[in-house]
Amino acid sequence: MTSLGPLEIGLIILAILLLFGYKKLPDASRSLGRSLRIFKGEMKGMKDDDSAGTDLRSKDAARTTPVRGEIVAPATPATSADGDLSAQLHEEARAAEARAAELRARAEQSRAADGSR
Repeated sequence: MTSLGPLEIGLIILAILLLFGYKKLPDASRSLGRSLRIFKGEMKGMKDDDSAGTDLRSKDAARTTPVRGEIVAPATPATSADGDLSAQLHEEARAAEARAAELRARAEQSRAADGSR
């Protein structure tokens, strides 16, 4: 295959300018640069995850804590005698916020306990 000469490169640039226009080229090149940066970061992250996975397997079992999940039955949307569904939704939201606050408190306690070791 022959290499591209200055005339061919000029024709390619002219075709690109005619296709996209001079106003959209900076935006297109900026988007391409961002996409390449994101792709490069993701590839580096995947490589780091692979090396971190071997480190996690080598840790002793006493230092790792298992994650415990809770299975909750879905709530049936039963309306009250007044048919006020919004009150029930507010109550469920308050209960969910209370559970979230409890889980945050447990996480902070475990972090504090891990930090004191």
